[in-house]
Amino acid sequence: MQEKKRTALVWIRRDLRLKDHRALSEATINADEVHLLFNFDPLILETLPPNDRRISFIIESLKEMEEQLNKKGSTIWIGHGDPIDEIPKWVKKLNITDLYFNHDYEPYAKKRDSQVQAAVKCEVHHFKDSVIFEGGEILTNKGETYKVFTPYKNSWYERLSQQERELPLYKVKTKSFAQIDSNPHSILNKDWFKKLGFEPTDNILKGGTSAASKRLKKFSEDIMDYEEARDYPSLEKTSNISPYIRHGNISIRDLFRQAFSGTSSGHKVWASELIWREFYQTILDQFPHVDGEAYRPEYEKIKWQGGKKEWEAWKNGQTGFPLIDASMRCLNETGMMHNRLRMVVASFLCKTLLLDWKKGEAYFALKLLDFDLAANNGGWQWSASTGTDAQPYFRIFNPYSQSEKFDKDGAFIKKWCPELSGFSKKLIHNPAKADMIEQSEAGCTIGVDYPYPVVDYKTKRALALEMYKKAKN
Repeated sequence: MQEKKRTALVWIRRDLRLKDHRALSEATINADEVHLLFNFDPLILETLPPNDRRISFIIESLKEMEEQLNKKGSTIWIGHGDPIDEIPKWVKKLNITDLYFNHDYEPYAKKRDSQVQAAVKCEVHHFKDSVIFEGGEILTNKGETYKVFTPYKNSWYERLSQQERELPLYKVKTKSFAQIDSNPHSILNKDWFKKLGFEPTDNILKGGTSAASKRLKKFSEDIMDYEEARDYPSLEKTSNISPYIRHGNISIRDLFRQAFSGTSSGHKVWASELIWREFYQTILDQFPHVDGEAYRPEYEKIKWQGGKKEWEAWKNGQTGFPLIDASMRCLNETGMMHNRLRMVVASFLCKTLLLDWKKGEAYFALKLLDFDLAANNGGWQWSASTGTDAQPYFRIFNPYSQSEKFDKDGAFIKKWCPELSGFSKKLIHNPAKADMIEQSEAGCTIGVDYPYPVVDYKTKRALALEMYKKAKN
């Protein structure tokens, strides 16, 4: 008796690539014919502004995938609608016997995937792909999820050593791709910006696997300096690969292969940063309440005292604290922010402006090209001292000393706050200290060309300590 033909649909989500792709690899090995689908989800799209940078990044990534598939006589189908309706529709339309997809650990995604699985009339196969180890794989001796990073990292390495650091490479058999003559809804043949109601944006980083690979290759030349250089925003010595990780243009295994390709401190520190990402994915997966609440419930009681004036100044890079303003203007204009600066501006929002960290988290979610719920939430809760393994509440980043230490010559400040370029290396970190002659020589009048500090740092620091102490007790 002849076996039934297996026709697979690989549902592409945050894994916009055709290489080293677990679900796609499994489908091409086990099915006779493999279709690919990307679905634009209106429930996500309706929360975004019309000029959201990520839409351009995703469309660029899909176009590259489509061009590669066309060379193999295939295509990627594009859907637009609630996935709980759309996926079953495509399963029926293409006579699919097997649905494949990779795991996503966000609460919305987990609920969506569960509902889709219940709605489709075919077999469903789902896989770990975006992390080396997912929630439930790295546990304490008591069988619990780690809540502190360093023991988690040690256990992560121990688990990896058991497989001799051999990271699997998931090969894709392109011969299994469905042969499609025409696709009227191809990402190349239709104005998807118009259909979705978005405007194209000109991003610093272009979407796609080719761009991701070039970025990784460039970083491989700088990785040995990473430990020292990564804290200085004007040096541009970080990998800048986070948008590609977030959208899955490159596999996480490729990044760890790079991290394990040398033994320098730079290689080790970068590996550690990648493991931080896995830690936060685990926290979100195992403690989903962090999406919307403090991990530590006592800090839900904090009475945030900051108001609209402080909020608007922070958002628009008009606080009168040069490093903060330069960072926020950079974010607003490019959708990117250096990791050191993320910590500084987050600490500043919560512990100097006394504003709820959730407002800052939501603003970053709106602006960051590399926005990832787990990493963004983890970073904000770390800075606000409300999360797991967070910075102690009494540790408050001083925006002036951070500026003097990590942008000593004011190069980053000058780039994003050009009105301050005329100040000396000393005054550029706190131009409000300049007298009228110094302001005149710099060609910048404080209060006119650049704002006075929106708050007094020392006063607010004392208030922040009191605020946190009350909530803790």
